[in-house]
Amino acid sequence: MANLQTLEHGTFDSVSRLLVSRISNDLLPHRFLGSRPIRLIPVPVHGSPSILALSSRSWLNYTYQNLLHFTPLISEPLDHAWSFSAELCPEGLIGISGSVLKIFQIPKLGSKLKQDSIPLSFTPRKMAVHPQHRLIYLVESDHRVLGPEEIQKRLSEMEKQGKKVPPGVLDLPPEIFGRPKAEAGKWASCVRILDPVNGTSVFDIALDNNEAAFSIAVVPFVGLNNEYLLAVGTASDTFVAPRSCSHGYIRLYRFAEDGRTIELLHKTEIDDVPLALLAFQGRLLAGVGNALRIYDIGKKKLLRKCENKAFPSAIVTLTTQGSRVLVGDMQESVFYVTYKQSSNRLLIFADDTSPRWITSHTMVDYETFAAGDKFGNVFISRLDRSVSSQVDEDPTGAGILAEKGFLMGAAHKTKLLAIYHVGDVVTSIQKVSMVAGGREILLYTGLHGTIGTLVPLVSKEDVDFITTLEQHLRGENQSLIGRDMLSYRGYYTPVKAVVDGDLCERFALLPPARQSAIAGELDRTVGEILKKLESLRVSSSGF
Repeated sequence: MANLQTLEHGTFDSVSRLLVSRISNDLLPHRFLGSRPIRLIPVPVHGSPSILALSSRSWLNYTYQNLLHFTPLISEPLDHAWSFSAELCPEGLIGISGSVLKIFQIPKLGSKLKQDSIPLSFTPRKMAVHPQHRLIYLVESDHRVLGPEEIQKRLSEMEKQGKKVPPGVLDLPPEIFGRPKAEAGKWASCVRILDPVNGTSVFDIALDNNEAAFSIAVVPFVGLNNEYLLAVGTASDTFVAPRSCSHGYIRLYRFAEDGRTIELLHKTEIDDVPLALLAFQGRLLAGVGNALRIYDIGKKKLLRKCENKAFPSAIVTLTTQGSRVLVGDMQESVFYVTYKQSSNRLLIFADDTSPRWITSHTMVDYETFAAGDKFGNVFISRLDRSVSSQVDEDPTGAGILAEKGFLMGAAHKTKLLAIYHVGDVVTSIQKVSMVAGGREILLYTGLHGTIGTLVPLVSKEDVDFITTLEQHLRGENQSLIGRDMLSYRGYYTPVKAVVDGDLCERFALLPPARQSAIAGELDRTVGEILKKLESLRVSSSGF
């Protein structure tokens, strides 16, 4: 049972949701909602009674799947609201925000994120954000698909041969019927600019000559007084397996009209597919096949300044801090590289002990990285701090060159700190802070639409509590197919130092008797366990 109660503190009002404990009937403070004087308004949502709490933010309190939810509304703070029903909006709400009257409805209960879709022409590959204009620059490409230029070329050939195209075939909407298919080695690709605030596409450029875009980066070049340019890595006549291309290119575009359009500056030919680009010390760092290169700006093309071709297969991801670069190899995990400016060298000094098919990675700190592989694993590894300091103190890299390799790799190895099977191919992973003033977490996304977070536990008390709770819940929640949860989360490698938060959240769905039994073994009340779980989730993600 839950109640809403207004609390007055000095000169302002606040609102908290209070939970009635099923064991002691005590009221436990559950969540702080706002600092302005509040209004509690009963409204029906999707046929069930709910409560709108209007304060400095607007919140909706409702029951979904036998759980009580408090969800913030993404809108301006409302001064007053009430239920509203009309022919076009049968289960709506009407509210006042200042001098504005709003009519809205709650589309779906139980969802934690608001999702807006922007239609694209092809599959998005990589994106970059301009630090000043706040626009998103996206590269799209599809294999075995005909581009606009190739379609017109083939239509002209058919007309010369006297063949007729059935009327209306070319006018079919591609989002429903798809685009014209082609043989292997044919690509359709474009570069697009998106306005994320308005959710619109403001500009796009289609690539010709069977070029496909694979990487993108916004780079401030020192040679142009730190002017930002857009670098796009493309390749023509590309085959996926085995990976090959006739020519690779790095296109440089200059921003115009406050970043809403781009103009081609020049195009540099290279010898392989550029799968990763990154800004590095006022120049461009590029992963071209199995080579790591540094390019500087030139009048007619980019100038190669430095290169390392000692990587096993193909470079797919790049991150950097200072003079250190972490290189994600397609088949051999992550390599630590340092750039020595005095000798103009890129030197590999550490790598991973296990070969992994890397899809994305990010630096957690100067010695630690988190990465995902194509088999659905997320892992965190760390380099020894003494090795890191030793490499930074070597001005020329002569000590690194003199070291003997270990296990057919670099001289130093990273240590695996944590690993967890998420069950989806991880397409990106970033270190972010989703709550103002909150702790930083790792946010990852998956190929099937998965969005998940890895939250660090900072106290030993939290670690002991959540680990013990997970052990109890493994026996309570059986898989529909009878699969053991521990073996699933350690599908390829035994799970290490990660707790299954989704499993722990199912504590609220257990029968009251089982909740009381588990709470007794943890020396806590049921209300304290629910409060702790929500506190860990809300303080890190805001949901």
